[in-house]
Formats: sequence, structure tokens, C-alpha cells
Amino acid sequence: MKWSEIFTSSVGKKLVMGLTGLFLISFLVVHVGINACIWANDDGAMFNRAAHFMGSSYVIRILEIGLMAGFLIHIIQGLVLEFQNRSKRTVGYQVNLGNRGSKWYSRSMGLLGTLILLFLIIHLSQFWYPNRSHQGWLLGEELNLFDRMKTTFSELWVVIIYVLGCFSLCWHLVHGFQSAFRTLGVSNNRYLSMINNIGIGFSVIVSLVFAMMPVSMYLGWV
Repeated sequence: MKWSEIFTSSVGKKLVMGLTGLFLISFLVVHVGINACIWANDDGAMFNRAAHFMGSSYVIRILEIGLMAGFLIHIIQGLVLEFQNRSKRTVGYQVNLGNRGSKWYSRSMGLLGTLILLFLIIHLSQFWYPNRSHQGWLLGEELNLFDRMKTTFSELWVVIIYVLGCFSLCWHLVHGFQSAFRTLGVSNNRYLSMINNIGIGFSVIVSLVFAMMPVSMYLGWV
């Protein structure tokens, strides 16, 4: 495959989706680990220290640029693939196989991805952007994110939106995790079965931890 075909051919787009997907999965591991610090029962001290490190390191700030690029590429390529697939299916199947043909979440990746994008915009506007605006590019003092979380998640409608966003993330990951490895060439059924089970466990645990964060704040567990 030529370099010029990475962003233009169908195979190249799927490869980009798989690589950026795995990159974003690695980000989720870091993010969920930092979020879990809210349960240290220390009035947010550990969480704020972790958040301060992420916001005060020039290396992390540079990596943020790569992260944003990864999000944009993943989203754009996903939308392009979705539109291309829909344009090729102008006539529906005579027999609707339902889940016997493919799981509903694999057929709904475009919808799930769009819901996650909307959730991501809300999340960034409530936490990342205010913190970076307050902090400035000279790496000044950031907001007390633990206190901001407690204020933000005191609203029930916000908690509901976050839980729905985590629900969408879970099903998106269930399909995307194993799909990324298939795209990268893993074809052995034994390995695919193992990857699928790991992916399901990862998707459920990560999404549940994310969802429990606003719920815990709202119910006063932290």
C-alpha cells in the first residue's frame, strides 16, 4: 500500500481507524486511573495531584496535541467509512438477519460514535477547556478540578448525560477493541476469542468506572 492510499483507500482508512482506536484506548487507561483517585477518601487530594501533574508537564501538554489529532482523525475516518458503507447499501437485504448477521452495536458504530462525540464536546467544555483557559499556556495554577466535579455533578441531568455517554462508550469499545486487532492482521480464531473476551471485560470495567464517577459525586459517596 502506498502512503498516499492510507487516507484514501478503504483498507487504509480501516488501518487508520484501528491504530488511532488503540491509541485512544491507551488514553482511556490513563484517564480512568486518574479518575479512580476520587475514591481515595482524602477530599480529592490524590486526584488533584494527578490532575496537576497532567496539566503542569510540558511533555503531557505536547502529547495532548497528539491526542486531539488522534480524536479528530478517528472521528473523521469513522464518519467517512460510515457514509461510504451506507452509500453502498442503497438497497436493503431481502432477509433481515438481525443479530444472526452481525451484532447491533457493530451495525451502529456510526450512531454510537456520534453520541460519544457529543458527550466528548460537553465533557471538554465543562472540564478541559475551563482548566486550560484558567491555567493559560504558561502553565499557571489550574482549577481545583475535584471541587469543580462536585459542583458539576450536583445536577441530575448532567449525571444522566454522562451515564448515557458511558453506555455508548461501552458498546463502541466492545466492537472497536476486537475490530482494531482484526484490522491489524490478527486472524487466528484462538487469539481472536481471547482478544474478544479481554475487550468485553475492558469495555465494561472502564465504562462502569467512568459512569460511577458522576453517580458517586451526585449521591455524596465521595
